[in-house]
Amino acid sequence: MRLALPALAAWVGAFVSTGGTWWLTGLLAVAGAGSLAVAVVGRRSSAWGSGPELTAAAAVVCLCGALAVGALDRAALGIGPVARLAEDGATMTGHGTVTADPVPVAARVAGPRRSGDLVVVPVRLDRVVARGRATRVRAPVVVLARGAAWTGLLPGQRIGLVGRLGPPRPTQPAAAALFVRGPPERVGRPPVLQEAAGGLRAGLRRASDGLPAAERGLLPGLVVGDTSRVPTELSEDFRTAGLTHLVAVSGANLAIVTGFVLVVGRVGGMRGRWLPATAAVAMAAFVVLARPQPSVLRAAAMGAVALAALASGRPRRSLAALSATVVVLLLVDPWLARSYGFALSVLATGGLVLLAPGWARHWHRMGLPARLAQALAVPVAAQVACAPVVAMLSEQVSLVAVPANLLVAPAVAPATILGVLATVVSAVHEPSAAGLAWTGGRFVWWVVLVARWAASVPNAEVGWPGTPSGALLLGALTAAAALVARRVARRRVPAAAAALVVVVALVVPASAPGWPPRDWLLAVCDVGQGDALVLSVGPGRAVVVDAGPDRVAADRCLRRLGVREVPVVVLSHLHADHVEGLPGVLRGRSVDEVQVGLYDQPAPELTRVLRWSAAAEVPVTRARLGDRVRIGRLRWEVVWPARVIDAGSVPNNASTVLLVRTRGVTLLLTGDVEPEAQRALLARRRLGVVDVLKVAHHGSAHQAPALLGGVRPRVAVVSVGDDNDYGHPAARTLAELRRAGAVVGRTDRDGTLVVAGTRRALRLVTGAG
Repeated sequence: MRLALPALAAWVGAFVSTGGTWWLTGLLAVAGAGSLAVAVVGRRSSAWGSGPELTAAAAVVCLCGALAVGALDRAALGIGPVARLAEDGATMTGHGTVTADPVPVAARVAGPRRSGDLVVVPVRLDRVVARGRATRVRAPVVVLARGAAWTGLLPGQRIGLVGRLGPPRPTQPAAAALFVRGPPERVGRPPVLQEAAGGLRAGLRRASDGLPAAERGLLPGLVVGDTSRVPTELSEDFRTAGLTHLVAVSGANLAIVTGFVLVVGRVGGMRGRWLPATAAVAMAAFVVLARPQPSVLRAAAMGAVALAALASGRPRRSLAALSATVVVLLLVDPWLARSYGFALSVLATGGLVLLAPGWARHWHRMGLPARLAQALAVPVAAQVACAPVVAMLSEQVSLVAVPANLLVAPAVAPATILGVLATVVSAVHEPSAAGLAWTGGRFVWWVVLVARWAASVPNAEVGWPGTPSGALLLGALTAAAALVARRVARRRVPAAAAALVVVVALVVPASAPGWPPRDWLLAVCDVGQGDALVLSVGPGRAVVVDAGPDRVAADRCLRRLGVREVPVVVLSHLHADHVEGLPGVLRGRSVDEVQVGLYDQPAPELTRVLRWSAAAEVPVTRARLGDRVRIGRLRWEVVWPARVIDAGSVPNNASTVLLVRTRGVTLLLTGDVEPEAQRALLARRRLGVVDVLKVAHHGSAHQAPALLGGVRPRVAVVSVGDDNDYGHPAARTLAELRRAGAVVGRTDRDGTLVVAGTRRALRLVTGAG
């Protein structure tokens, strides 16, 4: 354990130095080194030969070293010519080399802006031409581009760049961010090694083409971390089920491949030094296949430590090797201290070398077969070790992660091995590769089935603070639960009772005490900067008005409300922040109809709505002025648009406005109508007083005071995203609502909002769900 403290100290030093001011962290490093020197001189040298003193000294050395390295690295990024040009927002041309895989990021924005896929490409600039001057540089930048052509770039590819420089995020290991337009200009060919790896990965994708969509996307993800074709819904199921680690290249992939090679070699009669040599070759080949970039190399280092631990049965020595590996990697690249992937790799490996062997022995002594005990201990240890960091990433805790990992464990190894074989064979005989991929797809089918089942469990996940304090709290609770479980497990009757309680807690639907309230009328889902409203029709049934910008958030909100049937989805208008979540509404529910409004722009969004609805076999109809609809005790009338107003935002002003009545309560749902449409609506119809107002356009300043004063709502709800770029909701709008006597709820601060009760006893429930 002596090297664990220096490794932790190095991590702290690297984290602080890469996030703070470089001169301050450098000063801290000098101060720490000075204090160590004074302490060493002041004591007899024999006192530092071994024991706690030596461990403390090593920790201070590692802390100071990481502080110094991080400070120097951060200073180098901030003082070069590229950084100075970025501060001025200069336009440049130049050349650079792609250093890692491009990462597509779904960039859906509210309002009339064009939505699309943003691609983030790490590049090392080597030549910059700006302000009429050419400069040779060696500076890492983050290129932000749009278009599928950028996603096909391979690491090592040299490209020409034209764009505008800007400052990067403070915690980003880059001298600048470069905003470019148009496709990339390739200069020459990528390195032979990267091109070969790219060809093999493409061969695996071709071999998987005959599989169903889920298996077609997941098999390359399991083998080499290629998630480009994994359906969004399946990715969300994996996240909920705690299986996301399966589609990230990690030490587990390397251990599976290397272990398979060792078994084949031993069966083939290979002995002595040839076995570890063959394992090393297999590991190197896999690194090439998965692309030798930093994340894969880190996984190789961690995988080698974990494999050595499991092979030697000496977890203490393996912990020392893991700690030494962490120190070396952090001193080489201090920015790893801020990488969630690096943290998960270290924690998972630590769980395997520290927890899994002891738990396996303990469970074997309790009566489990040795192999079963080890099979249970490995995923449980990895899951427990990684849980705090996963909670920070997802702001939730998966309660089904352990059983889901246990169920998929038997299928992961054969699917990975068959996928690797298919990849290699695709280079020489594609029909054989397709056969291997089809066989591997049978195992992947089981992984998909488990993920979907686990994600559908009513209490599969619970919300959790995504903060460092939340992670520490979860770690403490997990450790306490492990100690209690160890004591309870010694007695069979209490152990069986505890297991029964856990199963019942997972299976019985009870999302949260009293959530949603039994008398709820309207839910305003917290989906970020967008609208997603839910009107209760009865148990498990609801009408959805708009779907928000995020299919995952829309699906999660409806699941927590217990909505399984949707008679109608009304899309007020076709902006992305109101319709992009439609696949989440359609997913796994009975939906009878999708309604769109009067105005068919933006046309690309209408095309997407039609495609999604057709795939779910749901008809698309049009909501028209004067339509009156009744479903159970819920009634509504379409009161706008009467015409298209060619002023302001045309799609916003063409929003479908609904006047809703349910259980004696009147609600006005206004979409994103702006003052021009609000005044026109008031001019053609007297709305009268309403009980609940969905404030138009996320509470923007563009409101007609006559509308707010005329309807005088008792409750006003604002669907808005936290820290949005639009200044929503406007302070003036909120002040006018309060002057009108309304109780105001807003999703950015209050979370999902629920209006419940009757007209005489109306209440706004916040901060739940």
